[in-house]
Amino acid sequence: MDDVTWGALTFTLTAIGGFYTWWAYRNRGATPAMRGLALTLLPAAAWLTGTLQMFTRIADAVSDWAIHLAFSPKVWLGVILAGLSVALFFVSGFLRNRGLGGGRPRGTDDAPAPKAVARPQAQPGPLSDDGLDDEIAAILKRRGIS
Repeated sequence: MDDVTWGALTFTLTAIGGFYTWWAYRNRGATPAMRGLALTLLPAAAWLTGTLQMFTRIADAVSDWAIHLAFSPKVWLGVILAGLSVALFFVSGFLRNRGLGGGRPRGTDDAPAPKAVARPQAQPGPLSDDGLDDEIAAILKRRGIS
């Protein structure tokens, strides 16, 4: 498209926006009219900065891609292969976590498990109670809790 066509498109969009701005001011008030004016100025700004052409090129590229995606068997084969790949990743992770299929479940290592560090026993001091701590410790020890 040449500059005259871009100018005509810009004028048309600006005129439609101007009509909406006038209607919004008459029927809805100043705030909606200011928003309408802000939108009305955007096509002219896009034309003057050259981004109007860029937006149309982007829209053409996206529409060409979408048409190619919808009607190309080669693209659909690629989509199917990508879906199969994602499904295989999920299934292999499930099998690994269950310990099936020859892989080690997550969290199992050849390294020995860390040993529990013994806490130093507190010496009874002058403010020690009447032996309740010893009784509780004996109960916990009998139940296998240490």
